This record gives sequence, structure tokens and C-alpha cells, in this order.
Amino acid sequence: MRATFLASLTLLLTTNFMLLNSMAARAQTLVHVKRSDGRILALMVYEPSDTKDPAVAIISPGAGGTERGYSYLGEALSKDGWLAVVVEHPESGPQALAKAVRAKGLRDGLAEIVNNPQNYTARFEDIAAALQWVQKKVHPSFKALIGHSMGAITVQLEAGAQNKFHLHPQGGFDAYVALSPHGPGVIFPARSSETIRSPILMITGTQDEGLEGDYHWRMKAFEGLPSAGNWLAVIKGSNHMNFAGYGLGAVKTESVVVTLVTAFLDALKAHHQPLPPRLTGVQLITN
Repeated sequence: MRATFLASLTLLLTTNFMLLNSMAARAQTLVHVKRSDGRILALMVYEPSDTKDPAVAIISPGAGGTERGYSYLGEALSKDGWLAVVVEHPESGPQALAKAVRAKGLRDGLAEIVNNPQNYTARFEDIAAALQWVQKKVHPSFKALIGHSMGAITVQLEAGAQNKFHLHPQGGFDAYVALSPHGPGVIFPARSSETIRSPILMITGTQDEGLEGDYHWRMKAFEGLPSAGNWLAVIKGSNHMNFAGYGLGAVKTESVVVTLVTAFLDALKAHHQPLPPRLTGVQLITN
């Protein structure tokens, strides 16, 4: 793995431990819910100002991420009329990742978290608990699942991608967004997306490196998708942690991500075929 990817993950660990002890003043609410096994987890909720039964976007962080991350996306969706909820994933959060890294080093520790099927089963439970909380509060008109990195793997699994772990989550979302999608390898076979039936937006960047390859490897996740108005976007210069809001280039990446995500999801919510926007420095592929 390249040194830049390892350095980015080190930054993520450091930043998330800082976030556990401090929280910026933003239009957000922290709530706690109980999972089906009794475990308590946190949700960061971004509520729209004037929608009675809004569309709902559940956001799944990457390994080492927390419910306090991805505020740029939560805030943008809230302003766009969505109820956005960032979910805590305790089994693959900052403490779990730090423990694995201390025991095995950064690369192997990260792989231990990302390539453990039990962690995805737990993530499915987290998402189900978040949805249960949402549905007690509102009657969502449309449901989308968004995820980054390990969260993108979670999205691909929930969307119905074939996988070597033989996981079959409930799914049931109207649309999906995978930031830094996962190509074929330990988890997914080649053309794993052939079994995805709901619309999906995948976004990567030309510096978006992962455990098993660079952005070309990530782009392979798009192969085999049925023709259903899916998008694949490649942002020039964006690296892996830019999608989580960290590092040089994060502001540009955030702006592009927000534009793509809202354009894609708003069109689907309105029962329209999404029309891809023209953005400088973005290669956009549709099927």
C-alpha cells in the first residue's frame, strides 16, 4: 500500500479521537438508540427546516469513522430538505480500529476490521436501528443509503452485490451512494454489481487508493450494473480521505460530492431519470 494512504488513515485516527472530545457548533442533534442486541449506539441527526415527512438519507462512515463525521454531507442534505442521519458503527469505529492497529500495524489492522464479515453484520444492525428510530419520527417518502470506504462496502452489500462472505442484508432502500466503492478482491468477486437492482451512484477520485488497488480498481465496482440510470464519477485529484472531509483538496471534493449526490437523489425522489451535471475536473460515466 502506498505511504499516502497510510498517512491519510493515521490522520483519520487522530482526528476522530479529537472529535470524541469536542464538537463544532453545527445544526445537528446527537441521539442514542438501542440495537436489536441491546447495544446502544449514537446517531447524528441533521433535520430539514420545513418538511413534514422528508426523504431520509442514512450515512455509513468508513472504518475508524464516527457519527460526528461527514457533517458537510449531512448539512447539505438537510438544507436540501432531507433528514440525514450519520450512524455510529461501534465494532468498526475508532476504538476498534485503534486496537487492531496497535496489535497488527496500520495496514494489517485496517484489513482485520474491513475484511471481517461479522463487522458488516453489526453494521446492518446499526442501520436497521437507525431506520427504526427514523420511522418512529417521520414517514419517509424516500430512503437512500450513503457510505464511504467501509461504508461504501456496506452500501454495496445492502444494495445486493454478490459477495464472498455470503451476506444477504435486508436492503430495501430506494437508492444508494458509494463513496470510494470497493472493487473485486477479498470481499467481492468480479462483476459483483450484476445483482444490484436499485439505482446507485459511485464516486471515486484519481488519488483514491485502497487496500487492494487504486481508483481504477474502485471503478471496477461499476462493471456489470444493470441499465438503471446508475452513475460513476471520478474526481480529478481527490484522495481517499477528501471524501471524509480531511486533507488538502477536501473542500473541492465536498462541493463535487454534494452536487452529484443531491442531483442524483433529488431526481430519483421526484421519480425522474437523473441527468448528470457537467462539472469541471469530473469524469462521469452512466449506463
